[in-house]
Amino acid sequence: MTHVLKDHAQLFELPGPWTTIYVEGSTGTVDGLANDEILPRSVAQEMKDAGAPEQDVEAAVAALGMTAKGLPDPVTRFLLINNGEAVVNEFLPGNLVGLAVTATGPIPDLTPLVRHTPEDFAYIVAEVGHHGGEVYLRYANGDEKHVTDGEADSVVEGDTDHTRKLGSGGWAHKRMQQHAEKVWKMNSREVASEIDRISAEHDAQLIVVAGDIRARQLVADEVSQESRAKLGIIESNTRADGADEEMFLEQVQQLVARTMADRQHALLERLAEKEGQGTRTSAVGRGAVITALQQAQVESLLLETTAWDGETLLALDAAPWVATSEAETAGAGVLGEVPAVAALLRAAALTDAQVTMYPSGALEEKPIAALLRWPTGPAVPAAV
Repeated sequence: MTHVLKDHAQLFELPGPWTTIYVEGSTGTVDGLANDEILPRSVAQEMKDAGAPEQDVEAAVAALGMTAKGLPDPVTRFLLINNGEAVVNEFLPGNLVGLAVTATGPIPDLTPLVRHTPEDFAYIVAEVGHHGGEVYLRYANGDEKHVTDGEADSVVEGDTDHTRKLGSGGWAHKRMQQHAEKVWKMNSREVASEIDRISAEHDAQLIVVAGDIRARQLVADEVSQESRAKLGIIESNTRADGADEEMFLEQVQQLVARTMADRQHALLERLAEKEGQGTRTSAVGRGAVITALQQAQVESLLLETTAWDGETLLALDAAPWVATSEAETAGAGVLGEVPAVAALLRAAALTDAQVTMYPSGALEEKPIAALLRWPTGPAVPAAV
């Protein structure tokens, strides 16, 4: 699933009510500064009108009292309030994606957050040199995650003895040069091992390697086959004095954007291929996809960002998690009628399905489709 859904999946099984808040939070102007006072009051009134518990209203007002002052504009706020606590309270970069939301219901609605950061995969940036390197875990939405003991980005420092390669000369010079190469390989092996570990633990989709030209090659040679398939090499020594950091960051973002686009396109190609082959390992359209979700059959859910605004589904307290009517509940309790996309995202998270959001029209006639983990049964002819 997306990083956003994976991080919050445990919330979907907790009892409600939940209030979802997605509002403009910038404070970069005189008018914006007044927003710090106006926003909590306006959201509180909307929550009361929606029937939110008083303790949740108080929690939202307290959370919205945290100013965005000091953050670069524009800024958006996203909160999930439950049982008198702001369980999620995030400052998101950028303007609102779609409409503002203040709504109370039986489940947390992550739709605004997923729409705001639709393709939120993890990637690694490794800057390497003769003495080791730094390995950073990042997310496509700009989040920075620390990966060593939960406290700091990973820094690998190898043996620094004799790491400067010497010029041509006699036997002693050659021997010293060979030792330097051995040290380089040892250091690169440690960096590569760290890259492999982080990539496996965080499901990194892209690994960017930059730095000294020889160190880059050594690290690329040492990483696992799985990591090598995700490598993106930046042909510049970012560790050298005077290196252009802005250009480096731009190159990284270009690789991230290209990887995101390639992934989305590859999913559409897989969907078209499966549809064309008639393998019954895909589902297209609301009914077919909901049936697959109910059976935990969905591997990847493909969903247009504006699909079914204003429509609803039933959220259930146990598997199959989502239903179009009470006849489909399979004995699970009905939590309530909720926005359709919120119900679909919840069902995807609870069945460990990947989710990819697309712009309107990308899926052509049907705004929802799925790649399945196993084939559906053969078509059953209609009764005569």
